[in-house]
Amino acid sequence: MFLRLVHGVASGTFDTLPDLYGEVTDVRHPTAMPESDPLTSRRALQEHFTVPPEVRQSLPKRRVVDVVVHETADPEVIVAEFAYEFTLPDGSTAKVPCVFVMRVRDGQIIESRDYIDPIRTYTARADLDLLLASLRKDVS
Repeated sequence: MFLRLVHGVASGTFDTLPDLYGEVTDVRHPTAMPESDPLTSRRALQEHFTVPPEVRQSLPKRRVVDVVVHETADPEVIVAEFAYEFTLPDGSTAKVPCVFVMRVRDGQIIESRDYIDPIRTYTARADLDLLLASLRKDVS
């Protein structure tokens, strides 16, 4: 499930991703900037993964690299380290390190903590100005 999720994000097949989750979920992005609310249902995840076609086309290419999956004492839980590697317009690459702690039950993700470096993400997507504007708005 983890690999289906991250490769789906990397390839931009966002429409299929909510189906990987249970009807009731607890998905959090603790390092998100700006802060985000927990995603507690498949419906909330559908909204989260909704990307308008014009935005989807402008997203930089990315791929999943450096995957290390750690099994835990709980057979439902994994800890996965990986990076999204973005290809920038000039052909160079930028890595965004991530750690997901995920619980899968009956073939569906029911809980996840997704730690994604927000500064490197916005930088790789050439959206650093968007991040700064959102942070200024939060301070006002």
